[in-house]
Amino acid sequence: MSFKGQNCNNFDEQAVIADRVKAIAFERYGYIPKACVITFGCQQNVSDSEHLKGMLISMGYTLTEEINEADFIIFNTCAVREHAEDRVYGNIGKVKQIKKDRPKTIAAVCGCMAQQEKVAEKIKKSYPYIDIVFGTQVSFRLPEFIYRRMNGSPRIFELSLENGDIVEDVPVSRDGKFKGWLSIMNGCNNFCTYCIVPYVRGRERSRDPEKILEEARAMVKAGYKDITLLGQNVNSYGKGCEHGVNFAKLLRMINDIEGDFRIRFMTSHPKDCTIELLDTIRDCPKISLHLHLPFQSGSSRILKLMNRYYNREQYLELIKAAKERIPDVALTSDIIVGFPGETYEDFKETLSLVEEVEFSSLFTFIYSPRNGTPAASMPDPVTREEKGKWFDELLRLQEKIAAKNTQKFIGKTYRVLCDSYGSEEGFMSGHTSGTAVIEFEADESMLGKFVDVKVNSYNNVFKGTII
Repeated sequence: MSFKGQNCNNFDEQAVIADRVKAIAFERYGYIPKACVITFGCQQNVSDSEHLKGMLISMGYTLTEEINEADFIIFNTCAVREHAEDRVYGNIGKVKQIKKDRPKTIAAVCGCMAQQEKVAEKIKKSYPYIDIVFGTQVSFRLPEFIYRRMNGSPRIFELSLENGDIVEDVPVSRDGKFKGWLSIMNGCNNFCTYCIVPYVRGRERSRDPEKILEEARAMVKAGYKDITLLGQNVNSYGKGCEHGVNFAKLLRMINDIEGDFRIRFMTSHPKDCTIELLDTIRDCPKISLHLHLPFQSGSSRILKLMNRYYNREQYLELIKAAKERIPDVALTSDIIVGFPGETYEDFKETLSLVEEVEFSSLFTFIYSPRNGTPAASMPDPVTREEKGKWFDELLRLQEKIAAKNTQKFIGKTYRVLCDSYGSEEGFMSGHTSGTAVIEFEADESMLGKFVDVKVNSYNNVFKGTII
């Protein structure tokens, strides 16, 4: 059987192959086979794994979380930090014994880490029991890879990184029942000097807006109440596309879909956050009042070394515009501490920016070099121990700000989505339109419903009452 493979712009050919896998899988195993998908990394990886699961179900597999009982095992990997790679190798090592016990088991590694040639070469040499390795832009070909391997193909290594259209109509099996991910684009054009993403995800590619709307409508119809739009640089959606729909326009189109649901999005780049986007958040009632806008460093000198395309003053002007237009907006951000060449004076500029903005929460990291990025070869004289002291200082400041911010919630009423069980029996937990989580007395029949909750107190968690 011949394969067009990556030249297809939809899943049609792979769907035919999926049916063939289903036909031979039972013959291979003598029972309905099980598949285990193990995911590392960001929300985009979680979304990608949901599509891997959808394809596996289309091939006749049932899903299991128990790796030892799986007939197909796949690791969807992350390459952003070295710790994630170490965890992957540790987990891959377990497959050796599994395949001794269950020789017909097929094992695969995919995702950002697998996209790197040095990683693929290491797996080829050191992990001979891994059958399939493939990168980020060919994941829709999973049925083909399994079919070939079941039919005696040698080990498969497919790392093609072409920048064609995103393949549509790939089946999906979502993990949540009322909170879901919706990918609108993939790849990145920014090439921040510390970041591996453009090298493993490729250049920016935006999905067709009609396909996005079609998927969003289907999610709303299926009962999803909280839909998060995903992309490596989500607010650059539509750049260079003939359809003329930018991110702000796309948000308005999704907001106009009938139904009671909430729209979130991540991650945004400050250089692509426009006044039009801020006005859209203000004007559209279904869009969450949350803006995640990573600034990474408060020093303009360091931002230039990072290749971030903005400076401190421009970032603060953007924050000012956001607060003026959306007074209740919850602002969150990412910060890298100890970037190569950063001095304590530079770091103090980060502290002063955090103090000025008063973010709702922060995602903070000590710089971790990634081979293949420009920053990895930059001089880095500050010790890890010293960077750790700076990091602790930043955490103490943010804890002080967070304690101050919590007082603003007491006595106010918020519309929350009841999305999980609380920390105490008889309590449920829900997210506000921003980032706050409130617990309140309710039974499980409230799961997946919006309720109005008045905040009464805070002791490590907000406690409230349904009104």
